[in-house]
Amino acid sequence: MKVSFTLGELSERLDVPLRAPSPDVRISGLATLESARAGQLAFLSNPRYIKQLAGCRASAVIIHPDLADNTLLPCLLSAAPYVTYARASQLFAAALEAQRDLLTLHHGVHETAVVSLDATLGKHISIGPHAVVESGAVIADGCRIGAGCYIGSGVVLGRDSVLYPHVTLYHDVVLGERAIVHAGVVIGADGFGFAFDKASMRSVKIAQLGSVRIGDDVEIGASSTIDRGALDDTVIGHGVKIDNQVQIGHNCVVGDHTVICGCSALAGSTRIGRYCVIGGGVGITGHLSIVDGVTVSAMSMVTQSIERPGLYSSGTLLQESTQWKRNVVSLGKLSELSRTVRNIERRLQHSSEPESGNNDDERGRD
Repeated sequence: MKVSFTLGELSERLDVPLRAPSPDVRISGLATLESARAGQLAFLSNPRYIKQLAGCRASAVIIHPDLADNTLLPCLLSAAPYVTYARASQLFAAALEAQRDLLTLHHGVHETAVVSLDATLGKHISIGPHAVVESGAVIADGCRIGAGCYIGSGVVLGRDSVLYPHVTLYHDVVLGERAIVHAGVVIGADGFGFAFDKASMRSVKIAQLGSVRIGDDVEIGASSTIDRGALDDTVIGHGVKIDNQVQIGHNCVVGDHTVICGCSALAGSTRIGRYCVIGGGVGITGHLSIVDGVTVSAMSMVTQSIERPGLYSSGTLLQESTQWKRNVVSLGKLSELSRTVRNIERRLQHSSEPESGNNDDERGRD
C-alpha cells in the first residue's frame, strides 16, 4: 500500500503555511528538485539551486518565503526548508513503518531468540530471530531488537529504541530512550588500554572496568564502535548523531547534539562539547578537550585542545600530484627558510641602527 498525505495534512503536521490552489493535492513521496515527479514533494534549501525550480515537475515544493516568487508550484513555506524536509521525511518513514508492522508475522519474542528468565521485558516489544538477551537486561516498552542482536547482562535499553540486525551491546551498557542503532554496531567492547612491562618486555592489559552511557535520541551509524571506559564510563550525550564506521575510544565524553561524521576516530579520554560537528575522517588524539560550538572540517588531525568556538581545519588541499610533490619538498625546507629570514632580519635591524660616535662628532662641530 502506498503512503500519501494531502498538502493540507502536510501543512498542518509540519506546522508551515501552504500556498496552493487546493490543499487536497496528494503527495506520496519526497524527491530532489531534479528528479521529482507528479505526486512528489521537493525542497529548496540552498539558493544556489534556485535555477532547478524552472524545470521541477514536483507537485509541491518546500521553500523559504523569500524565494517562493521564483516558482508557480504549490509551496510549503518554511523559514528552515531543510529542517522541514527532515520532518517530512520522518512522516513518510513512520507511515511506511506502520504499514510494515501491520504485515509483520512476528510480534513479541521470536521462537528462536534466547532470552534470560530474569531479563525484564516491557510492553509492545519485538525481539527478532536468533537474538540473545542476557541475565538482568532491561528492555523498555516499545523497543524493537533485530535479528542476531546480542544484549549483554545488565544492559538497559530505553523506551522506543530500535536495534537493527547484529548489534552487540556488551554488559552494563545503558542506552537512553528512542535510540536508533544500525547494523553491526558494537558498544561496550574493551577500550584499548595496555601498560608495557620492560621487565618482561610484554604489554599488560588494563582491565576496562567502566561502561558506556548513552543519552536520549541518539543515532549510531552502521559498524561504528564505542569502547567502554577504563574506570569512568564513556558518555554520549542527548541527541548525538554518529555516522557509519566511527571509532570512539574509552573514557570519551561527547556533548549533547554533537554530530560525528563517517570514519572519524576519537582516541581515549577525548572530551567534545555540545553542538560540535566533527567532519568525516577526522582524527583526534587522546586526552584533548574541545569546547562547545566547534566545527572540524573533514580529514583534519586534531593534536591539541580547542578552547574557542569556530571552524578548524588542517592538512593540505587536493592538488595535481606533481604539484603536490613539489610543494611537499618546499614544506620540508620551511625551517631552513625560516632561519634564513630571521638572520636577514637581524642584519637589517643592525645596519639601520645609528652609529653613536658619528652623531657625537657632528654635535661637537656645531
